[in-house]
Amino acid sequence: MADRLNGTRILILETREEAQFSKLLAEQGAEVVQCPMFTIEDAPDPAPVEAWIRRAIDRPFDDLVLMTGEGLRRIVKLARARGLDQALVAALAKSRKFTRGPKPGKALREISLEAQQTTEKPTTEGVIEMLDKLDLKGHRLGLQIYPDKDHGALTSALAAQGAEVDTVLPYAYDSKAADANIVAAIDDMAEGRIDSVALTNLGQVRRLIEAAKAHGSEAKLRAGFERTLIASVGPAVSGELAAHGLRTDISPADDAYFMRPLISAMAAALAEKRPAGQWPGGDA
Repeated sequence: MADRLNGTRILILETREEAQFSKLLAEQGAEVVQCPMFTIEDAPDPAPVEAWIRRAIDRPFDDLVLMTGEGLRRIVKLARARGLDQALVAALAKSRKFTRGPKPGKALREISLEAQQTTEKPTTEGVIEMLDKLDLKGHRLGLQIYPDKDHGALTSALAAQGAEVDTVLPYAYDSKAADANIVAAIDDMAEGRIDSVALTNLGQVRRLIEAAKAHGSEAKLRAGFERTLIASVGPAVSGELAAHGLRTDISPADDAYFMRPLISAMAAALAEKRPAGQWPGGDA
């Protein structure tokens, strides 16, 4: 049913993968409260990015792999600032272009280019599987990566195929700049304005706790968790919650650790009377 979550307010702690989750929740009738966990900034040192742009122009890559749309936009932004954007677009037009999911493809179309192939799964593993079917021996391959991720598996796989990989990291995450968002979300939970918080990776748990400690909001976070149903997508997140002495109220049935089963479990739990949650070790 499309209205299973009508009248509920669901807090999600945004990461790159949360746009689809937000859409799915909204389709079920939830009011989605989104809390960005970080802000995106240009690379603190633009010199390596500019050098990559100039290499791409001087000797166009055989293949270009784009992991995020944000990455391509930041590259084009810097190229434009240096008066190199037209030359860069012309150079990239000569490369075979591969994208991790649809978002980099959209960014390519913004500069009138098209991807030759997009992953079926918008993950690093999906990129590896896609490129594994190609002959990359001797190819110069430009690889746009993103922060806070170990890309060693991908670069090693490409090198094993004989590609000469040239990576560029065009932006950075600033988590502290987003602390105000997290503190506001903690206030919402503490004041009973959130029915459930949906956690989809363990880093979200850590960021909540770190931000609360940094801003003296630990008591409010405790109160918020007492009043809010805690939904966990799977054992890794639940384990992180438990490591901090926190409970899990909702998790997907039948070990189906994905977003749709999590939403179904949330709908079932929220349809019943909310239990009087208690922060372990706290007062009833």
